[in-house]
Amino acid sequence: MTQREDTSTPLAEGLSSADAALRLRRDGPNVLPSRPPVPAWRRVLSQLRDPLILVLLAAAALTLATGDWTDMAVILLVIVVNTAVGVSQEIRADRAISALSDLTAPAARVVRDGTQLQIPAADVVVGDLLVLAEGDIVPADAAVVEAAALLVDESALTGESVPVHKTATAARDGAAVPEDASVSAGTVVVKGRGRAVVTATGAASTTGRIAEMLGGGAGLTPLQRRLAGVGRMLAGVAVFLCAVVLALGLVRGQPVELMVITAISLVVAAVPESLPAVVTLGLALGARRMAARHALIRGLSAVETLGSVTVLATDKTGTLTEGRMVARRLWTPVAEATVTGSGYAPDGRIDVGGRALDGPDPYGMTELLTAAVLCNDARLSPPGDADGEWTALGDPTEAALLAAAAKLGIDRRDLHERFPRHDERPFDSDRKRMTTVHRLPDGRFRVVCKGAPETMLGAAVLTDDPELVAGAAARADELARDGFRVLAVAAATRPSAPGPGEPLERGLRLLGLVAIVDPPRTAAAATIAACRRAGIRPVLITGDHPGTARAVAAELGVIGPDDPVADCRVPHAADDPGTAVFARATPAQKLDIIQAMRERGEVVAMTGDGVNDGPALRRSDIGVAMGRRGTEVARQAADLVLADDDLGTVVAATEEGRRVYGNIRRFLVYALSGGAAEIAVMLLGPAFGLTLPLLPAQILWINLLTHGLPGVALGGEPVERGAMDRPPRPPSESIVGAGLWQRVLRIAIVLTAVTLGVAVWAHHTGHPWQSMAFLALGATQLAVAIGSRSRPGSRGNPMLLVAVASALVLQLAGLYLPPLRDLLGTQPLTAGELGAVLGLSVLGYAAVRLDRVLHPAQKRRKQRR
Repeated sequence: MTQREDTSTPLAEGLSSADAALRLRRDGPNVLPSRPPVPAWRRVLSQLRDPLILVLLAAAALTLATGDWTDMAVILLVIVVNTAVGVSQEIRADRAISALSDLTAPAARVVRDGTQLQIPAADVVVGDLLVLAEGDIVPADAAVVEAAALLVDESALTGESVPVHKTATAARDGAAVPEDASVSAGTVVVKGRGRAVVTATGAASTTGRIAEMLGGGAGLTPLQRRLAGVGRMLAGVAVFLCAVVLALGLVRGQPVELMVITAISLVVAAVPESLPAVVTLGLALGARRMAARHALIRGLSAVETLGSVTVLATDKTGTLTEGRMVARRLWTPVAEATVTGSGYAPDGRIDVGGRALDGPDPYGMTELLTAAVLCNDARLSPPGDADGEWTALGDPTEAALLAAAAKLGIDRRDLHERFPRHDERPFDSDRKRMTTVHRLPDGRFRVVCKGAPETMLGAAVLTDDPELVAGAAARADELARDGFRVLAVAAATRPSAPGPGEPLERGLRLLGLVAIVDPPRTAAAATIAACRRAGIRPVLITGDHPGTARAVAAELGVIGPDDPVADCRVPHAADDPGTAVFARATPAQKLDIIQAMRERGEVVAMTGDGVNDGPALRRSDIGVAMGRRGTEVARQAADLVLADDDLGTVVAATEEGRRVYGNIRRFLVYALSGGAAEIAVMLLGPAFGLTLPLLPAQILWINLLTHGLPGVALGGEPVERGAMDRPPRPPSESIVGAGLWQRVLRIAIVLTAVTLGVAVWAHHTGHPWQSMAFLALGATQLAVAIGSRSRPGSRGNPMLLVAVASALVLQLAGLYLPPLRDLLGTQPLTAGELGAVLGLSVLGYAAVRLDRVLHPAQKRRKQRR
């Protein structure tokens, strides 16, 4: 067990080698603890406990009892496929935790016995003195004891879009470390240098605590919960009704063996054993379509779960926004300008009064940006290929200043060669400003200072007119309320270099303000609007500042201008269920927010890209990770990975989920109405003088043909028109709810009436009534399959037409091929008998289409809305 105590370390000497070895033996290596692997047999057994799988196992046993080897093989194949998918989903949690270890630096620089060493990160112990420099990954949690312009990117852990400046602290020996003087494992040093004493390693580090939160499972998906209920219900109803058939047959004096086989056959017919195959096919088609749109489905159930989503919870940085800082506004005492373009590329322009600034500059924009480039340590790199992007090294805020200056043709390298840096005062969190001194060609010196407006706009720094300074401060406040990060820039030219101890940051002239923002993605607003049209409530959960979160959320339509924003640092601020924006949320708080939503009955999709999003991604009903910018932890914890980082793909996946769910309900109507009709025919037939309407072999043959290829082909139907203009189904709604049971009964009545009508007429007129009933029941069910299409008359899903035609041919073969006639106990029909039955079977198609007209599902949904 790693420790958080005894961190006292001589700053010059570091730990001794002996002490470090002792601590390593005591605390263990600086790695995340690995859980023992779950045996494969235990994973398989847990999947076989699923209620629907138990129903299928019972159906397989029944088909075995009747000697129907074909049905049994199909059912067992479906069980194997579903079990394999479930096992693969369980493995994701293990991979998510393993991915966290990749964030730990493979090597670390420490001071031991007074000598700087490079050691494996796993050998870092509590009390080690770390040496940190630009580009280093912090190997463990630590307290900063020396810092020189130390800037750390903590976005993967906190969601903050801007790197954080770190200062030194004297806190030692277990005392609390100020937040601005601590660094966490897995974060990256983007600027400066420093030293830090390790306070926590392994499982006790920030990364380790997040790994612990990833351990819990997300539970059953909405589809799994619904299918489990259907499985239990169908098993009970089927067994009861078939027991009634068995009892009635025995009362009428039928042979016991014949009635037992008949009852078992009816159970097989009543249980839609093709349902898992339909589900698997629909999900696989959805996954394939999503892959074509640059999305990777890590678990097939994720496609359907998106169709059930009622809340889309997303982080801000890199998901709703580009994850790159961009200068958008320039203010000088003369004018204000707008900066266009995106990213760090020099493309775009600077507009003053709606006109591009490309000639003489009477507004002071060139002077402002020139100073911003001089007082700057960042660098921009052009793309390595034609399809690449400009990248930045250093503080993203400073990189944004370079990109804005490049749009006026200001070259950083040329500027630093013409005005070399003579002196500097790095940024620190107390002063909140940075100052540099540059030698001018005429021998004078230029002092440039940039920093937070609250520390710059005052008489202690500026010599400008108080009224001008007050106006600048007011404009800075307005920009900050709009979600911008504002920097003030000032400068002064001095005849000689400032001497030692001479104040650099006094007597300066204000050049202007620069407003910087992490801009929203171009398609984010359209995605939020599409979610609202589909009845999905967007929620923003971020570690960023409340003002920034409000500005982004309001611009994208997540909230209105007057809606509240919950600051998670305030106790109980996140308790309001109607809150749509949560700011300053820690990883643990994100987890709590997601869990609270799920406990209120919401089906939650969570998008994210950082380590801090991992637990929430894992705990949500469906986790969606960004593929390009996302960390490996987020990708492994997610169900859906967006390879192109396009949030709009989530909306497309939602449509796919609704398509899959609609096709499952479509299949249930088809399969349950057929099964109900078969039971009804067997129950009511004797009342009309039909002693045994269908033989067991005939029931199984109809079941094999109708529930086989046609039933599975229904899973490939295209999405219904207007599917994304309806609200999501209520999470508590049963898969057979919203009128499905009524539709099953109405269609089953038509099937029963056609079958019994044909049989009774044939019985009284001397025709082969049992064979005609056999054909009527099968053909009318196939007509129902054609009528169940989501878009009748379209060319979508041609496999359904092929499957129905093939099933009809096989049904006819049961009447005309001697081997099948002997097996099924049928007789061939004359042309007139055949035509009459096939003509009446069209009523199955008419029943489905008429039912949709008289009882449209869309009307019920609108009423429910």
